[in-house]
Amino acid sequence: MSEIPAKATESEDLSGGARSGAADGPVFGDAPSADAMWQSSPPGSIYDYIKVASFSIGPDGLVDQWSLRAEQIFGIPAERAVGTDPIEAFIEPVRRERGQRKMAEILDGREWTGVVPFRLPSTMVADERDREGLAEVYVMPTRTEEGEKAAVCIVVDVRTLRRIETDLAASQAIFGQSPFGFLLIDPDLRVRRANQRFASIFGGTPDDHRGKGVHDYLPRGEAERVAATLRRVLESGDSITDMHVTGFVPGSDERRHWSVNLYRVHSGSGRPIGVAWLGTDITARRAAAREAAAARRNLALLNEAGARIGNSLDLETTARELLDVVVPGFCDLATVDLYQGLLVGDETAPGLADGSAEVRRVAFASAVSDAPFSVTGEPVKLGAVHHYPFNSPCADALRTARPRNVPGGDGGLVQSTLAVPMVAHDTVVGLAQFARTKGSEPFGDRDRELAVELAARAAVCIDNARLYRREHERALILQRSLLPPGDPEASGLDIACRYLPGNVATGRPSEVGGDWFDVIELPGHRTALVVGDVMGRGLRAAVAMGELRTAVRTLAQLDLEPAEVLSQLDEIARGLGAPGGVQQATRAARRPREADLSEVYLATCVYAVYDAVTRRCTFANAGHLPPVLVEPGEPALMLDVPPGIPLGVGGEPFEEVEVELPEGALLALYTDGLVESRDHPLDEGLQAFVRALTDPSAPLEDVCDHVLNTLDTHHGEDDIALLMARVQGLPAESVGDWTLPREPRSVGRAREYARAQLLAWDMEPLVDTTELLVSELVTNALRYGEGEIRLRLLLDRTLVCEVWDSGLVQPRRRRARDTDEGGRGLQLVGLLSAAWGSRRTPRGKTVWFELPLPGTDTALTDPAEALLSLF
Repeated sequence: MSEIPAKATESEDLSGGARSGAADGPVFGDAPSADAMWQSSPPGSIYDYIKVASFSIGPDGLVDQWSLRAEQIFGIPAERAVGTDPIEAFIEPVRRERGQRKMAEILDGREWTGVVPFRLPSTMVADERDREGLAEVYVMPTRTEEGEKAAVCIVVDVRTLRRIETDLAASQAIFGQSPFGFLLIDPDLRVRRANQRFASIFGGTPDDHRGKGVHDYLPRGEAERVAATLRRVLESGDSITDMHVTGFVPGSDERRHWSVNLYRVHSGSGRPIGVAWLGTDITARRAAAREAAAARRNLALLNEAGARIGNSLDLETTARELLDVVVPGFCDLATVDLYQGLLVGDETAPGLADGSAEVRRVAFASAVSDAPFSVTGEPVKLGAVHHYPFNSPCADALRTARPRNVPGGDGGLVQSTLAVPMVAHDTVVGLAQFARTKGSEPFGDRDRELAVELAARAAVCIDNARLYRREHERALILQRSLLPPGDPEASGLDIACRYLPGNVATGRPSEVGGDWFDVIELPGHRTALVVGDVMGRGLRAAVAMGELRTAVRTLAQLDLEPAEVLSQLDEIARGLGAPGGVQQATRAARRPREADLSEVYLATCVYAVYDAVTRRCTFANAGHLPPVLVEPGEPALMLDVPPGIPLGVGGEPFEEVEVELPEGALLALYTDGLVESRDHPLDEGLQAFVRALTDPSAPLEDVCDHVLNTLDTHHGEDDIALLMARVQGLPAESVGDWTLPREPRSVGRAREYARAQLLAWDMEPLVDTTELLVSELVTNALRYGEGEIRLRLLLDRTLVCEVWDSGLVQPRRRRARDTDEGGRGLQLVGLLSAAWGSRRTPRGKTVWFELPLPGTDTALTDPAEALLSLF
């Protein structure tokens, strides 16, 4: 056999029958060594893909050598193939004659290349259709050692070649036509191949990028990171998906962003031969994502602002709520300045036309420093009153009501600042400043719009708080003006009272309620005690409370019974909210079941009349909480007074309860704000209030303070009115009481009783006036009254004289003519007394007059002068 087949056979034997004798050489940059010709082809050579086989034909035209690869392609073992005629073995009968001619030509020394069909054994294929094959055969003439003609045949499976051609064409199309930047990077992290898309971005042709590394395209830090990732992919085989890479393209200063996918590439035998790089430019996508993220952030900030700003009706608190929203989510530093005039209660914000009016720094927030902050000039401390220079950006923002961008500031810490006027209802109420420090992204147009919106929301809340504070103060002034001034005084009672507007305990502003109390002195050393509560809050509730309180005082002066007072008050309450006022109340009283409750104010009220002479108290209740009584040596208890229905509902009568109060007893009237809250039910508050009244003998002021301190956890959300009275009955020696028969001489006897009693009381200066007036009243009782006559003198802070009879006709004062002999008695009573009047009683009427005691500021009128003035 010739040397060439011998070498080929040797090569096949060295490669295990799987490779040809020629080495494929280094792959993707592997440097060949000096002994490369003696090295076997590395795994993954091209021959592994093509699957080249060889066999030789001897001078006799028979196969004399058969390689292992030939066994794999044709499925015929060497022991069967050696010694056979290849034409007879592999060529179909119809083509054998031609095959014999070709074999003769080959053995005659001619080379031949052609495609030869062959048929695989049925044992090698699962499908009969796969038995037919094509082999591309390259026949090379040779000579044996004896000089005889022979041939060496190289065989390739045509199907494998076609598949390789298809794969190469597809790979080329994908690589070349891909819209993404495509690189093949060798194990030395050098570009082995680049596609046209990559070259169009970074310049040049695809071949110009061969041999370059990642440091040729990316900044140093980014290149080191990417190189480390490439090595990790080569070593581990783990793919990388959507790795973000940042760099620049030649000729542009714009920062670009790419999304890169990396995966390891293998040879046919599985040997790693490099890393595939598939990159796409996501700069626009990143910008859109940033815009979307900014929009989402801004929307979230606006939602948060809507939830957190304006929860308080306090100006400073609202300003702080704004800064709690924007720092650090929107900026690093922020301040709020409000006009000083607005803070001190001016009707309108006192901003000057040039924007230089005084402002007060009411809020400051920082994510980087607690030091005071200022864009220009000296830093302004929290709470400081200052003004902006005329030519400053802040003054310009206030003057024009438009935001201003202010670069830098605060000693180099701040990168940019937005000065945003706070505008509510076309009125500038202050200025908000938002600042970002060095390293943060500067404010853009979207940030500017967001800042204006946030400042506007806070401004509206601040303006609402200002308007609420103004109305609250007016309502509070109105309410307090309607309460009894100072410490009320009453005959036979020691009185103490407390009134606390809602949320005084918590320090938070609240709408004014309709709670009120009153102490009304009545004739005969009697006192009306009133506590009421108009349902609802605000200025209208306070006005309704004032109207009801005035009505109570008017009705009390008529000396009506408590139940009758509440009945009349109920009619008035039903007309307070209606356009018709009192007329509407009258119609509602006629049709109580048809009254529209949406047009009235509902109110609760307890009305009590205490008689200092008898120490008896008559109660009537209109839906109010029961009074509490503490008798000396006894525990406190709630009086069983029928609750009745609230004022304004109508249709039901009110009941009266009369209770005798022992000397030293303590009576407490109150509103529900004292005993009820969201956290404490009413029953619990009532029991706590009863337990707090432990010592009725203590000074009343101390008792009031003790109750409020004890019930501190139970109140603060609603107004509180507390009225406490300790019983101090009129002593028996201060009362003169006589019954007179119905006869003329009773007039003289009445004068005698009065004179004697006044002298006993050491009230001689009052004797003449009292005698004259007693004569007039007793004479009128004899002339116009009925039944027996009762005369009573009461001495306390004043002298009260009462004349009782059973007649129902009320005395009427009239002006007597000059020719009249009578009709001047009541005129004389009016001239000489400090006050006089008449009232109905269960058994008739009482006519009374009152005289000031000697030594008081009120001077007595001389009876003689009074008589002369009548004629």
